[in-house]
Amino acid sequence: MAQQILISERMDLSRVPDTVEELIEQVKESCKVAGGIRLQYKDVDFGGTFVNLNSTSMIKDLTTIKVIPSATETLILEFVESDLDTSSISTHTDDTVILSSSSSEKLRTEPWPKEFNIPQFSFETEGQLEKGNAEYTKDQTRLTPTSKMLSNILERLAEKIFSYKAYPSDADLSDVAEGLTRKHPCLRQPDPFNESYGWKLRLKTKMSNYRTQLKSHGLASELLVNTLKSKSREDPVPKPAKNNKKARRGEANYYPQTSSENPESLELERISLLTELKKRNNEKTVREKMARTFEFRRKEVVDKKPDIKNLLERWPGLFQMEEFLRVTAVPLLTRFMAQLDKHSPQLLEIIRKKGGTTKAKTAIILEFLDQVGVGFVLE
Repeated sequence: MAQQILISERMDLSRVPDTVEELIEQVKESCKVAGGIRLQYKDVDFGGTFVNLNSTSMIKDLTTIKVIPSATETLILEFVESDLDTSSISTHTDDTVILSSSSSEKLRTEPWPKEFNIPQFSFETEGQLEKGNAEYTKDQTRLTPTSKMLSNILERLAEKIFSYKAYPSDADLSDVAEGLTRKHPCLRQPDPFNESYGWKLRLKTKMSNYRTQLKSHGLASELLVNTLKSKSREDPVPKPAKNNKKARRGEANYYPQTSSENPESLELERISLLTELKKRNNEKTVREKMARTFEFRRKEVVDKKPDIKNLLERWPGLFQMEEFLRVTAVPLLTRFMAQLDKHSPQLLEIIRKKGGTTKAKTAIILEFLDQVGVGFVLE
């Protein structure tokens, strides 16, 4: 899947145009967008859903505008307040959710990939692999890596794996081993398990040693929480494996690094957050406070294991899309819309078979969809 490029530009408007057509022309000229585009705005009365923009009177301060060009790239326009009598517009891709950069730099931002991307090794190792791959293609000669080369390969793979998971499963390590032998066939080994089983065993041992190395330097709290020093002192015979705290499926930031702020100030921030959540059009402030208190909140969830009722009382902002992305690294809205596109033909068939009030309410919409096509509406 091609990676979308983040584009940011500034567009100064002396006034909001009277018609949508004028606004479209100004956006196309400023953002250098060719072809036809349409605009949508985030309607707070409908839970932040994007609705087609039919009148510029809907544009107010801090209104978010989505630009959908005919190309695959989608832009977001955010109208923000300015010291001048102009509206500032910034653009970014549709599937980008901006979290607080100060707090999210040390967090994992991507889930485990469907196909593991083998990282670049050292210059010397890459040269030997390139030569070995050429010989393997020629006469199926396997490469026997030196100790230095083997160490470099395992070290780089361990770093890459840790960027996704601290405790990868056997299936995850199998994916990495198979990806390695697929990219560098000269490293294949004569075993009945896809010729990569030996590399899986090496990676399993390396990840264990890599975690021990990080724990010895105190670099990862999600590893330190599983040391004997962090176990309950009430147990007469403490064991490292008992009550092992590690991420479950889909949890990308299970036990993040402790911040420099003290718990008292973060608790005051939590109380302030409860007030901010009651205000309308306050998503930016809520997002910043949720990012700032993430480590504090996450440790409370992991250590105290509160029930859902208690979580709703203390952290109502936890049940938001931005928080879902922070914990799972999955863009929920993008994933939902993609699945909706996939199943939209079947859903429309069900709606067409309905009668009575449902048929009367959807008749005009279905007629419009037949004229313009489903893909245009459900982008």
